[in-house]
Amino acid sequence: MRYRSFTATLLCSLLVAASASAAPKGDHGNSGHKGGNAQYDDDVRVDLRGPSIDIGQVRIILGDNRDLIGPVQGLPPGIQKNLARGKPLPPGIAKRFDSRLLGKLPHYDGYEWQQAGADVVLVAIATGIIYEVLHDALD
Repeated sequence: MRYRSFTATLLCSLLVAASASAAPKGDHGNSGHKGGNAQYDDDVRVDLRGPSIDIGQVRIILGDNRDLIGPVQGLPPGIQKNLARGKPLPPGIAKRFDSRLLGKLPHYDGYEWQQAGADVVLVAIATGIIYEVLHDALD
């Protein structure tokens, strides 16, 4: 009896998981982003992954354009700890890069590169949430 109950529970769990992974109503194809990992709710697309970033290429561009960056000062340790993916960018610590440098860095719609001390962060413009942190990229 226990075996049947376990089997039935497992089967129900698999069916629920399979139906949850199926394309939701209102799916209009690929989201246009690499991987196409998007969630749909009443035909409104919400990208859950964000852009795919080539961090090595970004570091090369930053290294080749040091003259466009200006002086770099480290952040206090308490603020440095708060620079993490998924957290809001602390107000007043980041500054925008020169437009000539921004033109060379990869562009991602809805995101902006900023300098925070010796770190470089990719921030969601609408929310101020950090998507990526390149620690000590400007050292």
